[in-house]
Amino acid sequence: MTILLKFFLTILVLVLANDGFAHGSVVDDNDICQLEVGFLKAHFKVYLPQTHDREEFCEDLPAVSESVFIMEYEHELLSSMLIDFRIIRDVTGLKAFAREEHILAIEDLDAATVFYKDAVIEPDVFSVVYQFDEADWYVGIVRASLGAETYTAVFPFEVGFTGVGYWPFFAVLICFLTTLVWYEKRYQKGKLYAGS
Repeated sequence: MTILLKFFLTILVLVLANDGFAHGSVVDDNDICQLEVGFLKAHFKVYLPQTHDREEFCEDLPAVSESVFIMEYEHELLSSMLIDFRIIRDVTGLKAFAREEHILAIEDLDAATVFYKDAVIEPDVFSVVYQFDEADWYVGIVRASLGAETYTAVFPFEVGFTGVGYWPFFAVLICFLTTLVWYEKRYQKGKLYAGS
């Protein structure tokens, strides 16, 4: 019985660790969403003004709505770089695990593109507005260029995300583990009485 308990605890740890692997170049750093474009960093947030007033989102968007993407530079260098922004459908099928190498492997990036803003220099804040039409997985791609140097950030996100996450799984797992421990104690107690 203890082997089963160890097995399910291992699964629990792996599922919890899974959250840390997701979502590419956007890092949730103490309630601040940080976009990593190569070694350059920027504060990154998304607003859904038509459905969620002034609430900020890091990545996954709960509604299919007009979305305002905002990038505030942490590195001064970004304010003098050409920055372009692209949103594509997740044609990789990798969802939260899509990375730059997967995007580079897409044969026709333009066919997968739902939005593209040409490279511009935005001295203070980079922002774009896009109206999503359907719930799905998408990948945001930010490229910052200065001369021959180009840095890329790739971040997958889900639009229309209304799921409850892993909590139902955890609740079922905790109930199962509690039952397993109860049965094991009962089994040990029965074994004790049988031996006396």
